[in-house]
Amino acid sequence: MSVYISLRVKGDPAKLEELAKGDWQDRILAIAERGKSMGAIHHRFAVGDGDIVVIDEWESREQFERFFESTPDIAQFMQAVGAQSEPQISFYEPLEVGDEF
Repeated sequence: MSVYISLRVKGDPAKLEELAKGDWQDRILAIAERGKSMGAIHHRFAVGDGDIVVIDEWESREQFERFFESTPDIAQFMQAVGAQSEPQISFYEPLEVGDEF
């Protein structure tokens, strides 16, 4: 069964958008493609209250951890968007209760 991941860090959401549509666009797409090849199913950035949040679905926790630890571009991107702390990473197992869509 897949696993959901949230990664939260204090940073500059405006800088994230600027870089993702500019200087970092190709690198961001390359990171995404690498993630897909390593087991990522879904990926999304979200922002709020000065937080940058990544919400992912992966085939397994181990695949995410392998990807995260072996992709130095992620740390470089976090630094570029002004990350002010280490990322807080949480893992969640999906529940099927019948109301999914």
